[in-house]
Amino acid sequence: MASDAPWPAAHGGGLLENRARVLLILPENVLGRARVLAGKATVKLKLPVSLQVILRALIEQGLKQENHPALLANIEAHAQAIRQARRLARVRARSDTPPRPSGEARPRRRQ
Repeated sequence: MASDAPWPAAHGGGLLENRARVLLILPENVLGRARVLAGKATVKLKLPVSLQVILRALIEQGLKQENHPALLANIEAHAQAIRQARRLARVRARSDTPPRPSGEARPRRRQ
């Protein structure tokens, strides 16, 4: 749906319809900033605003700016950091694994 309406209105009004669960791991400082924003929104709107509501709104706004250079640079930095961490983990795992005898087959990856 390509609507500029807020999330519930743009998606049929049902807050709990058509949902999926997502595990989101965030650095403490990012989570803290989101909590501060939730507190400010609660005071300004005179409504309780949860961290989940804040994160939904931030994701929705970010998706509207998908071609913004700063957003793309941030995405690239995170993707590169994850790639590097995985590469280092593989190297460490290899160094901790004893060498296989020459005739032993290499285990196949699950697909």
